Amino acid sequence: MDAQGRGRADDVDPADQWVLNPNTGEYELRLPPSPPQSGVPSPRRPPATDAGPPARGRSEAPGRRRPETPGRAVPPPRRRRGAPEEPLPGRRGRRPAKKAAKGKKVLLWTGGAMAFVLVAGAGAGYFYIEHLNDNIASVSDDGASTGGFQKDKAINILLIGTDKRTGKGNESYGDSGSVGHADTTILLHVSKDRSNATALSIPRDLIVDVPDCPTTQEDGSQKIIPGTQQVRFNTSLGQDGRTPSCTMRTVTELTGVKPDNFMVADFNAVKTLTSAVGGVEVCLGKDIDDPDSHLKLSKGTHTIAGEQALAFVRTRHAVGFGGDLSRIGLQQQFLSALMRKLKSNDTLTSPSKMLDLAEAGTKALTVDSQLDSIGKLKDLGLELGKLDTKNLTFTTTPVIDNPAEKVKSTVVLNESTAPQVFDMIKNDVSFTAVKEQKKKEAAAVAARLKGSKAPASEVRVRILNGGADPGSAQETLSWLQVEEGVTKSENAGNAPAALAKTTLEYAPDQADQARRLADIMGLSGSAMKPGESVENAQGLPAMTLTLGKDFKGAGASLTAPSKAPEGVQKSTADKVECAQ
Repeated sequence: MDAQGRGRADDVDPADQWVLNPNTGEYELRLPPSPPQSGVPSPRRPPATDAGPPARGRSEAPGRRRPETPGRAVPPPRRRRGAPEEPLPGRRGRRPAKKAAKGKKVLLWTGGAMAFVLVAGAGAGYFYIEHLNDNIASVSDDGASTGGFQKDKAINILLIGTDKRTGKGNESYGDSGSVGHADTTILLHVSKDRSNATALSIPRDLIVDVPDCPTTQEDGSQKIIPGTQQVRFNTSLGQDGRTPSCTMRTVTELTGVKPDNFMVADFNAVKTLTSAVGGVEVCLGKDIDDPDSHLKLSKGTHTIAGEQALAFVRTRHAVGFGGDLSRIGLQQQFLSALMRKLKSNDTLTSPSKMLDLAEAGTKALTVDSQLDSIGKLKDLGLELGKLDTKNLTFTTTPVIDNPAEKVKSTVVLNESTAPQVFDMIKNDVSFTAVKEQKKKEAAAVAARLKGSKAPASEVRVRILNGGADPGSAQETLSWLQVEEGVTKSENAGNAPAALAKTTLEYAPDQADQARRLADIMGLSGSAMKPGESVENAQGLPAMTLTLGKDFKGAGASLTAPSKAPEGVQKSTADKVECAQ
């Protein structure tokens, strides 16, 4: 984001402030009188510093740097009512002190990502409020989130499960020596209009860069845990004292999506929730006898609950290729079945089941400090309750075997398909068929691109930087003039406010010019904003192109993908699938 967009006038980027004076033919430093704007720098593309005004036509592609660690103070984690302070990592809720043993179950969860279904049941579980509030535990997000979900925006919830042995009856599960790594992680994206959602699984053995992570200590102070490069994703939690906020930052670095909230739960979540709904029906395409997970079931359909349900979601050697990716598929099938059970009439119309769900969910749940009451969970649950299971898609981050290994034990991003999957989530594009009304709206937006196009030499446009990397306005100007023949263009400096997405505003009589520029830059119809023209430096009417945070550089298309790339595995929650 440019300096004015951040409200830091002393940090104005020179490359985007030097503009051409038509009277003298020279570049002059022009600082708009607009007031400072506040904003958050893009997590994936941090600002770089450009030195001095570039010559006309020169491309000033800024350098790439890793994001700097935020330094703002974070309040100490919340303690339970009447309980003494406990060291991190620890559950911070309001359960009575006599339950201190259970209070230490922070970040404990099986690889089944059960927090996903806890959210779905939160709205229906709005009973005996204070008691349920006392069940909930929370830990700080350390500034890694957006500050919490909002009802009028798309929602992104990070669901984390660990491999740590804690919780009654779980001594034989997981890794006895684990500090609690991110064994399973799901990024749940819910569209702005609530018509669809995507649950993106992130493999634990994916090689990533874990960024620096500010973490609140037991005395309320903050310690920055250094990041590490080219390590397994699961080390983003537990390793070196990392908390869920570190996993949040890693997901943001990986996908470009900043989560609103996070949730974690313990091993007992699977057992208690499946028991609360009277069991979940699953389907097996073959007999399974897994001595590691202790699951033994014959081919066909079975209703499982409790210990058997936990064994099911932990099974990996007996399904697929016997690895973590195969287990992810099994967990997605299980979660789909559980979602169908939660949505069924025999659950929703049973007061006893809803009470059991509310009790089990709040006891098993650890949330971030922005989501620490039954009221907030209820609001989130109501938003998720608007979803139709047929438009809830489960998919997995596209990966390939790590080519640097002889014995394959880790995976790396599939660079040909993963960016498109991430872009779909960032741009709120559904992985499933959308409603007819949405199709009509999309058609209306696409219609803006249809029609005649003016020659590039007749396109008159002002370019502003509204959140892109410093130097982007000048870089785009040079590219348009030298490479594309859009000579009637100028750098108009910084926009008065930062924008999430790049926009092109034009008057009705400039539609032909707008279509040509959209074609050149790869702009979608949604980026085109009919409005009024603005006078350029010569006093002539011109369109206004504002480069937002989504700007990827001169020449890079800004058209969001309309569907998932070929080869990406996906399934919807309404379909019954049998594990193979």
